[in-house]
Amino acid sequence: MTTAPDTLVFGATGFLGKWTVLHLLERGRKVAAVVRDPAGNKLPGWLMDHGMSTERLTVLGGDLTSGPGVGLSHTDDERLSGVRDVFNTAAIYRFGLRREEARAVNVEGAVNVLRWAATRPDLRRLVHVTGYRVGLDPRPRYPLPEAELVELYRDKGAYEGSKIEGDAAVRVVAAQLGTPLTVVNPSSVIGHSLTGEADQYIGLAELVRDLWQGKLPVVPGTARTFVPVVAVDHFAKFMASIPEHDPEPGGLHWVLDENTPDLPDMLRLLAGHLGVRAPRTLIPVSLIRRLPTALTGANPETLTFLTEDRYDTTSADKVAEAAGLRRPPVQTALRRWADRLVADEFGSAAAVLPGGFHDVSGSRTYVAGDRTSPGFVLLHGIPLDGESWRPVLNGLDASALVADLPGLGRSAPTESTPLEWLTDLLAPVRTRPVIVAHSAAAAPALRYAAAHPDRVAGLLLISPYFLQKPASAMFRTPLLATPLLKKASAERLTSSLLGSGSDTASSAARTAIQSAAAQLRRPRVARRTATWLRAANRPAERAALQALLRETTAVSVPLHLVAGQLDPLIGDPGQAAVTTVPTAGHHPHLTHPSAIVTIMSGRPAPQISWCGP
Repeated sequence: MTTAPDTLVFGATGFLGKWTVLHLLERGRKVAAVVRDPAGNKLPGWLMDHGMSTERLTVLGGDLTSGPGVGLSHTDDERLSGVRDVFNTAAIYRFGLRREEARAVNVEGAVNVLRWAATRPDLRRLVHVTGYRVGLDPRPRYPLPEAELVELYRDKGAYEGSKIEGDAAVRVVAAQLGTPLTVVNPSSVIGHSLTGEADQYIGLAELVRDLWQGKLPVVPGTARTFVPVVAVDHFAKFMASIPEHDPEPGGLHWVLDENTPDLPDMLRLLAGHLGVRAPRTLIPVSLIRRLPTALTGANPETLTFLTEDRYDTTSADKVAEAAGLRRPPVQTALRRWADRLVADEFGSAAAVLPGGFHDVSGSRTYVAGDRTSPGFVLLHGIPLDGESWRPVLNGLDASALVADLPGLGRSAPTESTPLEWLTDLLAPVRTRPVIVAHSAAAAPALRYAAAHPDRVAGLLLISPYFLQKPASAMFRTPLLATPLLKKASAERLTSSLLGSGSDTASSAARTAIQSAAAQLRRPRVARRTATWLRAANRPAERAALQALLRETTAVSVPLHLVAGQLDPLIGDPGQAAVTTVPTAGHHPHLTHPSAIVTIMSGRPAPQISWCGP
């Protein structure tokens, strides 16, 4: 460490903490972050990925649950003797906690940080983060009698109970020690206002997940239920500005956007954005409490947040104004957050190309990547979605636009034809990309290239189904195919799609198939997939595409066909170039992505056999 830190952050690797560190560094502060495992800590890498230098960052080992010394070594404690501002963003945020587990961090750990901060001779401010549902008592008491604690934790649950007790503890002990304290009470913190990025997937995010998956038949609460939000970047900037712009310690700041729509309106906003149905029926929280949890699926701890209460943001607004901060438009932030939640599969997988929902020819279409100047346009087959290009994208050194076909994957249906949809999707594109289409997507891709040869640099059709053996009769019958697709687990789908290669499938391929399986379980997606399969495999449709293929090669659209050795072409490819990928089946972009990347780059490789003109 070349310079002594002037700022210390606890909880620096958490959702709130790392963004707070980023904006403290942005303000020129010299920041020390206390983490349990400095050697395995990912904070520096995350900061650099977000364009922030770590030159003024110091990472130290410690543990706020270990006592008033917060686990710092004697040497590190001395190196922090000049710290002026301490930020405690550490908390254990989870429902279903045991009382002792929650108290260890949210109460005892918070008091330990306070007692340690009080030993800093130059301390200017301790900034402690609680939550918008606590801190309302103007005369907090600590410690509470055991009987009151039992009642508190029984009524509120371990998480909220510990936050209420911890808030009181910090305020009481700070007054006793004369420690300059500021308490910040954030509402539900959502993703970054521009990118939607968030790595916290509980609370309100779970409600969005249920909405997306069609598991939210009713709206809990009333028409006036208010679950306020704040974007994480605004919150972190507010935190970083407190030492300079909050004139006196002792402040209690509620940081939230009072323009957040009431919960039913918020759910309608997000449903419209995501292209799913919004629940219309309201059910009072009091009734939900009386019904069995197994029936409602509601976590009792979350119900305490569903109220009509409003909060006074006057003091926080004054600090924000002094710091020159303006809240980002809340409805836009909510939409971008929802985009990122879906892209990250609500925490189960990080997006390779984070995307979002756009109106495309009447469909709320999920689109990722470069919408205006891509080198490639990647279109998935059935029953996959755009995530099926994960293995290829991991090795592709070029810009790409990836979209889920209308009505399939994450995209909503449309009355338009697939060709009309693709034409609208590519309308903003200013380059001449190569369209890469797998299986069923070969049909709209081929029709687009034939209709707009001047708009494409080439066409790469992977496993063009209309030149291969037709799908089995079972999968050409929606009545039979729909339940099979809907019930397919990720493991079964992996085995079905990859065959003998499923045991050695890469993690990227498995993640892609997990995404497809998750989408097929959403309402009506399996049925629409089965309907698309039936339409695509009609003899007249196959014959029309074979004829169009010959016409397209005749008008000099550069065309390349790729098939796996185990799923060969049986139809006439005309004048198109053909590549056979050894040992591959119908999904070579999943099983042999490096071969596909090589073909896309135009470089022949030894593992690929080339034929055709």
